[in-house]
Amino acid sequence: MPANDSPAYLSRGLEGPLQEALEDTPVVCLLGARQTGKSTLAVQFEQDRPYFTLDDDDVLELALSDPRGFIAELPEKVTIDEIQRAPELTRAIKRSVDANRDPGRFLLTGSANLLQLPRLADSLAGRMECLYLQPFTEAEKQGTTGNFLRSWLGGEVGLDLQPSSPLQPSGLPRRITEGGFPGSFQRPSSRGRRWQKQYVQAVIERDIHDIAQVKDGRDVSRLLTYLSHQNASLLNISNIAGALGHTRATIERYLVLLERLFLIRRLPAWHRNDSKRLVKTPKLHFTDSGLATSLADLGPENWTEKRQVFGHALEGFVLQQLHAQAGWMEEDIQFSHYRDKDQVEVDIVLSHGSDIWGVEIKASTSPGRTDPKGLLRLADQVGSAFRSGIVLYDGDSILPLHQDPQILAVPIHKLWDL
Repeated sequence: MPANDSPAYLSRGLEGPLQEALEDTPVVCLLGARQTGKSTLAVQFEQDRPYFTLDDDDVLELALSDPRGFIAELPEKVTIDEIQRAPELTRAIKRSVDANRDPGRFLLTGSANLLQLPRLADSLAGRMECLYLQPFTEAEKQGTTGNFLRSWLGGEVGLDLQPSSPLQPSGLPRRITEGGFPGSFQRPSSRGRRWQKQYVQAVIERDIHDIAQVKDGRDVSRLLTYLSHQNASLLNISNIAGALGHTRATIERYLVLLERLFLIRRLPAWHRNDSKRLVKTPKLHFTDSGLATSLADLGPENWTEKRQVFGHALEGFVLQQLHAQAGWMEEDIQFSHYRDKDQVEVDIVLSHGSDIWGVEIKASTSPGRTDPKGLLRLADQVGSAFRSGIVLYDGDSILPLHQDPQILAVPIHKLWDL
């Protein structure tokens, strides 16, 4: 387990799943964007485990020149950082693991999604478990347990009326624009935004060439900036291609690259085969709200006059918290969104087996009477499979929103205070 006596180390919700994986799987890979803390977690978790990073040019050269020899000379248990930089190593790791399948032998980290890189994923099929390290959640940043999702899905979130208090300025703008990268949230606001923009450029200029042939990284950079103004919106590849002067095929290729680098994610539409009135287009989300707002030139000071744009950023921010918390649970939670031909929407739909939950997200300080409209439509669609629906808002009390006790208004801060 990690040594938490270092004041610089922030505990991660993924520590438990990582421990379990290392106890029964030969190869465990921590995947996630650069600077999310993969290397720190790997080093802190087992401090006596030898560590090699492929960001070191000498180590990389040795690994590329003789992959089998490199792996053969390593200790029995080892950490290899940034494995996507030397995909040739995976075949050598496979050979080593086939000869000795003891659990926890290789702890790998990767800043590109190995499961979307066939030559890496195929080599280690059946021998490797991948864990996804998201940017820091608000719970991780302030050292709380982050049990909201587990509690809510378990039916443990109920009415909680808090005393009235003087209205205070919202803390959400700061949290949204900080995002979950330490390079941002550990700096003052203006410095953090500068770091975010430089981070994006560094990833595009350096890492994208590890996983694909891209003639001009500036095209990808322009696309990412354009997408920051489309955050949490339905993905229309034709419109994007027209706006940027590229073909649909080129835009699709670039989107896949940005997904592989964990900068964006597509949120699929929830639908059933017999639901002809449902929109089946995915939504596009940035994996970090800070990167999205920085690229869109949004700061906390814009919270009031650009509330609609910030509403999209808030939606991505909440998805970011829930996605991370789902990764800490044993259950396989699937995420999607709901939209029908009447343009009735639910921002986030969660499913596990046949069970369905819905989340609506509002920036207001009090819930409105029409806020649960989408949740009620979703409940009608799924019938007895509907478990609960919540409207997250910027207030303090957990309130009833409908005669159906499964529909509640819940303060957004419960995402990190539970």
